[in-house]
Amino acid sequence: MLEKLKSYFSPHAEVAKHHKKRIRELERIIGIEINDPFLFIRALRHRSILADDKFTPADSYERLEFLGDAVLDLIITEIIYERFPEEDEGFMTKLRAKLVKGDTLADFARTLDLNSLLVLGERAQGQGIEFSKSVLSDVFEALIGAIYLDQGYRKAFDFVSGVIKNNIDFDQVTGSLDNFKSMLLEYAQAQQLSIPVYEVVNEEGPGHDKTFEVRVMVDKKEQGSGKGKSKKEAEQAAARKALRELGELG
Repeated sequence: MLEKLKSYFSPHAEVAKHHKKRIRELERIIGIEINDPFLFIRALRHRSILADDKFTPADSYERLEFLGDAVLDLIITEIIYERFPEEDEGFMTKLRAKLVKGDTLADFARTLDLNSLLVLGERAQGQGIEFSKSVLSDVFEALIGAIYLDQGYRKAFDFVSGVIKNNIDFDQVTGSLDNFKSMLLEYAQAQQLSIPVYEVVNEEGPGHDKTFEVRVMVDKKEQGSGKGKSKKEAEQAAARKALRELGELG
């Protein structure tokens, strides 16, 4: 039995014909040439496959998911840290929680069509396991773990960054965290002040990667300024700074 397992997972073993198509499709999805196809097949194996006696508990995606979860946390943290240079730990923690929650990761996996590549045990087929949110989020994390081991951190970062860019509207996500513009408007109205006015005071960077700086005026007095990758992001940052200056935020 041991020799059978060794030959099955030998780096020189031939990838099974029914898996070759999976690997080609996965290479297209992640945009890299895979070095170790067996690593990525493992990232796609649901634990139901363990009913087959040639597999061990380490042959499903669960170990790679454990690794990928940690790598993903670091990547998302780095993306947020660079994108929001003026925000504090509380804001970044809340935003990261939104981006790494199971529903979000499952949506990523579904967009990438990973459900069609999942390897299920014979008894589990036809039960809809490949559409489970928890399974899809786990597979997405396992895939990141496999990319990290096969290609290194930079390739894993590039992959996640691309997925984020194609699927996340930061204006919408940050707006759902705390709408500081609305809070500032309510404050101004309650204090019988003029409506806050936002002005772009600076733009930096090329057209595809601009950074905006915006200031907010209340009663013709500058109350705060902020930066962001879009005008809306910068306006929210400026409103947040103004609320702090006015003693409305801790």
